[in-house]
Amino acid sequence: MKGLWLENNQLQLRTDIPIPEPPAGEALVRVLCAGICNTDLELIKGYYPYTGIIGHEFVGVVEQGPEHLINQRVVGEINAACGYCRFCRSGQPTHCENRTVLGIVNRNGAFAEYLSLPIENLHIVPENVSTAAATFTEPLAAALEIQQQITLCQDDRVLVVGDGKLGQLIAQTLALTGCDLLVVGRHEDKLLNLAARGIKTALTNSVKDRYFDVSIDCTGNPEGFNTARRALRPRGTLILKSTYAGNLSLDASALVVDEITLIGSRCGPFVPALELLATEKVNVQSLIQGNYPLCLGLEAVEKAKTKGVLKVLLEMI
Repeated sequence: MKGLWLENNQLQLRTDIPIPEPPAGEALVRVLCAGICNTDLELIKGYYPYTGIIGHEFVGVVEQGPEHLINQRVVGEINAACGYCRFCRSGQPTHCENRTVLGIVNRNGAFAEYLSLPIENLHIVPENVSTAAATFTEPLAAALEIQQQITLCQDDRVLVVGDGKLGQLIAQTLALTGCDLLVVGRHEDKLLNLAARGIKTALTNSVKDRYFDVSIDCTGNPEGFNTARRALRPRGTLILKSTYAGNLSLDASALVVDEITLIGSRCGPFVPALELLATEKVNVQSLIQGNYPLCLGLEAVEKAKTKGVLKVLLEMI
């Protein structure tokens, strides 16, 4: 089969990759569409040592698996857990000590014609959700994870730093809570996309210091982190939602003095994400800025690397 293979920080289109043979408890999924994520781009830069097929945001059709899933469109949670370690036993499979992660850790990913995932990881896509829209399920679930970690009310002043792909989804999901939300970024066209949905926006340099109860860094760069940090009041909560290719420097003493709560946040719940897509409470179509067939996958990745570009999709045709 064809797939985008990463090795020694070099990405290539291969046509000789064996179709996966699912072990017991897993299903074979024919990939229809996959989204290029910032994590994929960071892997290419060397954020984590990985060799194999990258990609973890996908929609596909089950070709081998339990009868109720055969020929169904599905999306899949990316962490394949062992089921018996201390985290699995305590209901925290995303932190399984023995997990593999689709397209990230010891498991071939979605930028290929086929993939294999545990049956329990798969979720059927509602009929009224398009394949392109369903490709956003994984990042939308990641956005919703914030609301699994903290409780927000209407009086909370919340800042989202970053107007890129993830920032856009986080902003839309947080807006549904009714909190006092502001999104800042550097691209007026992206901010206009949120403003059109009634979300308050501003340029990054206008952020008020020590004003917000919660700030969320979606930028993956030190400047974004510093903006999110200085915007927080004492005893505020800082949520990190991006992976960083390099090291991040911070003033640990200031975190202690201001008693800042620091939360890392990544994978989230798929069921409510699919519900939001099915009820059209979030808009993902406006985030798509490129569609490429898999045979032009290298061009698609270069497009995704372009500054200011939002979501680029790979279609396995």
